[in-house]
Amino acid sequence: MSKLDTLDFSVLSLLQENGKASYSDIARKLSVSEGTIRSRIGKMVKDGVFEFIIHVNPNKVGLCVQAIIGLTTKLGRQEEVAGWLHQFPEVRFVAAFSGKHDLMLQAYFSSNEELVHFVNKELAKLDGIDTVDVSIELKQYKDSFSYAIPKNSNNSISS
Repeated sequence: MSKLDTLDFSVLSLLQENGKASYSDIARKLSVSEGTIRSRIGKMVKDGVFEFIIHVNPNKVGLCVQAIIGLTTKLGRQEEVAGWLHQFPEVRFVAAFSGKHDLMLQAYFSSNEELVHFVNKELAKLDGIDTVDVSIELKQYKDSFSYAIPKNSNNSISS
């Protein structure tokens, strides 16, 4: 168990502003050595605090239809259905939620026809799904992977 301190949160904040910032730039802004930044970032990556990823704009690569799909599963089948959904490259996110649906997923398609095929052919194959509720994104107002970083240092992370 490691604790994140004020310097760690400052590093995270700067990386969220500019994920391509060099260690030397971050070090200069925080008045510490480049080695300190390299060590802190390495430890946070190792501990799973964050990972470096490339965020692709789905629209720019031909995935113009985004759907949020709520699934109600048969009792005891939620884990099975969630695991089965992993095989589909269209599915970007799957999670269990409280509320109306047992599982919520986000998926991207190049056309409405592909979405209809996914729902009527692929999802229909699994006996563990009771109902499907599809919502198509009409207009996007925000898409971010930045999160509010706590200002205090009383937060712990698990290894």
